[in-house]
Order: sequence, then C-alpha cells, then structure tokens
Amino acid sequence: MNDATGMPQRVLVVGGSSDIARQILLLLARRRLVHVVLCGRDLAAMEEVAGELRRVGVSRAECLSLDLTEPGGLGELAEEATERLGEVDLALFSAGELGSAELEELDAARVSQMVASNFSGQAAIALELAKGLLRQGSGRLVFISSVAGVRVRRANFVYGAAKAGLDSFAIGLSEALRGTGVGVMIVRPGFVRTKMTAGLPAAPFSVGPQEVAAAVLAGLEEGREVVWVPAPLRLVFGLLRLLPQALWRRLPG
Repeated sequence: MNDATGMPQRVLVVGGSSDIARQILLLLARRRLVHVVLCGRDLAAMEEVAGELRRVGVSRAECLSLDLTEPGGLGELAEEATERLGEVDLALFSAGELGSAELEELDAARVSQMVASNFSGQAAIALELAKGLLRQGSGRLVFISSVAGVRVRRANFVYGAAKAGLDSFAIGLSEALRGTGVGVMIVRPGFVRTKMTAGLPAAPFSVGPQEVAAAVLAGLEEGREVVWVPAPLRLVFGLLRLLPQALWRRLPG
C-alpha cells in the first residue's frame, strides 16, 4: 500500500529503461519505495536502473522482458509482474519510441511497431493491470503522454498520432475507473532532453527528465488527473489547438 504520505511503495514500470521513469523512481526512493518491477526490451539498461535503485535503498528491484509489439504475452506479463509485487500501488507507463516521420523510411511494419510501442501495447497491458487494481480496490496508473499528441505535427506525425491514442485511452480509462478507488494521471510533457531526443534541436519550453519527475510527484501528492510539464504548456496548447491548419503547418518544426 501507499506510505503515510500517499506515495507508492510498490511500483510496476512499463518502459523501465526510460530516463523519465528512472528519475521518477529515484525521487520515490526517497519516500519509502520498497519494491519495483521494471518491464521493457533493454534488459541491460534496466539492470543498470535496478542497481542504482538498490544502491539508494530500494529493497527489491527486478527486471522483466517485455515486447509491446507482441500482444499475445502482455496479459501474462501483467500477471507475473503483479504476482512479484504482491500489491501494485502505482503502474507507470513511460515507454516511448520517437522513430521517423520521413515517408521513405516508413512502411507498414515500422508504423505498426511504433504504434504498438507508443500506444496499443501500453493500452493493452494497462487494461489488464487496471482489472487487477480493481480487484485490489486501490492503486494508480500514470501515463507519460506528450504534447505531440495534443495536436499532431508533420515533423513527428506517427509518434504524435500514437501518443494521441494513448492520451485518449487514458482519459477513457479514467472515466471507466471513476469512483472505484483506482486513479489515473496523464502527464503531458513538451520536449524532454533524454536519450530518445538526443541530437534533436530543443524546442521552446524544453525540460529535463528531473523536471518531469518532480511534476509527477507533485501531481501524485495533489491527486491531479492531468499534469503539463512545464505548466505553461497547458495555456500554450490551449491556444495552438485553435490555430487554423494553414497556420499550424507553418510553425517551425
């Protein structure tokens, strides 16, 4: 169960090697985090995160192999991770794959993979975990979405479309769970300086993963449903959503 301050003690992470997840877990480690199960494709990178968590006092940090593009095993993975934790206080969805938006570099298989990694695979496992949290009667699901999904741009249209799907799924799941004791929080960061965006020019309002992590913890403490990082992006994208498409496409990438 959560500790006396409402912070989770047992956490399952989908996308366990992401820079954002790592920073969130390091902050939670200061707040009595005791058991973490990291799920993802890069076992070596996740083992590094697990080792770091153990060094800062987390009693148990485990890694499970997860391929979000293989839907057949997602239900079993959710069950195994839940069994290892015993009780899930927080399920964090932080997987992401930016990929390409160049038509000559895309084909049906690549688009399918990107959509599964950024949206459909995470939605599938989230649904299974939500059912478990319902039986448990408590817990929270946190989705790392993106402002790229608020209004999709040519520069990253496959990624943005997938994040739009994840964001909408999380909103719907939140409504389905309302009043059950299980909560959902959606996090919408702008450009985050991580290994996924390495080499790309930073956009306005760019932040580091530490700032996203701090905003996530503040959102958990306050019981918020949506968190924008940085906060002014809520107003910025509220206005940008109203721009005519002819003007929207002229904005710099």
